[in-house]
Amino acid sequence: MASGSLPSEWVRLNVGGKVFMTTRSTLCRYSNSFLCRLCQDDPALPTFKDETGAYLIDRDPEYFSPVLNYLRHGKLCYDQGVSLEAILEEAEFYNLESLVMLVKQRLKDGDSAEEGRDMVYRILPCRETELTMMLSTMSRGWKVEQVLTVNQSYSQAYTQAQHDSEFLIIVSQEGRQLQSPFAGQSDKLSKTT
Repeated sequence: MASGSLPSEWVRLNVGGKVFMTTRSTLCRYSNSFLCRLCQDDPALPTFKDETGAYLIDRDPEYFSPVLNYLRHGKLCYDQGVSLEAILEEAEFYNLESLVMLVKQRLKDGDSAEEGRDMVYRILPCRETELTMMLSTMSRGWKVEQVLTVNQSYSQAYTQAQHDSEFLIIVSQEGRQLQSPFAGQSDKLSKTT
């Protein structure tokens, strides 16, 4: 074997300018996939190589990485911010039916880093004397959307103590986890009297 050349089991892929190295057995995990046909030099599939001998594939390397990892260990793993729809497009391009089905199921179930998450909103009543404490003890994941003053007639406001105004705090949280908006408290919120 010449210096700098790979053993015949190893394959170099140049995907969108980024070089990936893997084995033929990994690429041929699914025999009728584009990648298996590519590394077996299928005559019906025209191929081009760069100056290093890497197969040239004009696709986005960011979305190829989860495809290659799926071929390596059979699990779909991807970085936050990577679109499942884009991975689906790649799985279809590479003719990986099992990955196509898996991604479609994840999209259907809403198991995406970017989509499928519900927004949970809560409206929390409080008095002016409690407002600062409630805002400063907001737990991680909760975002204050708006603070509203509860409308009172002029005569009611005049007769109440000066620092006894009522407010509504509107908070939101992305995701399915329902937890208290206040650090260290249970999910049961008591109404201020």
